[in-house]
Amino acid sequence: MFITRLTKTAFVAAIAFFASLVSFGNITDYGTNYAFVQHVLMMDTIFPDATIKYRAITSPTLHHAAYNFIIAMETLTAILCWIGAFSMLGRLRSGASAFNHAKKWAIAGLALGFLVWQVGFMSIGGEWFGMWMSQTWNGIESAFRFFITIIAVLIFVVLPDQELTD
Repeated sequence: MFITRLTKTAFVAAIAFFASLVSFGNITDYGTNYAFVQHVLMMDTIFPDATIKYRAITSPTLHHAAYNFIIAMETLTAILCWIGAFSMLGRLRSGASAFNHAKKWAIAGLALGFLVWQVGFMSIGGEWFGMWMSQTWNGIESAFRFFITIIAVLIFVVLPDQELTD
C-alpha cells in the first residue's frame, strides 16, 4: 500500500511539473502561444466556406484577456497539484483517513487541469471556434493527450487508500 501512495504522489507531482512547464513557457515565450490563441479566436485559418465564422473574436484586447486567463488557469493547476503532491508526501505513512484527506488539493488541481484542456481547448477552441479545421493552428491532439493523462491520474488518485500494512 505504501508504494501505491508513493505512486499517486509522484503522478500528481508529474502533472504539477507538466503544468508548471506549460505555464512557464507561456509566460516567458508569450508571443508564440499568443499567436496560437489569436488565430484560433479569429478563426482565420478554418475552412473558407465554414458558416461558423460569425463566432470569431477579432479584438486584440479579448485575445490577450483569453490568453492571460488560460495562463492563470494553467498556473493555478500547477500550484494546486504541487500543494497536493507535498500534502500527500507529508502523509505517506499516516492513517488512511489522513492520506485520503491530503488528496483534496491534488484532486482540485487535477480537476482544474482537466477542465482547462478538455473544456478550454477541446470544447471551446476545438468545437466552438472550429480549431479542428485549421491545418496550422490546431491543438486538438495535444489537448487530448494532456486531458486524458490528467483524467487517468485523477481517477487513480481518487481511489481510496487503505491503512498501511506491515
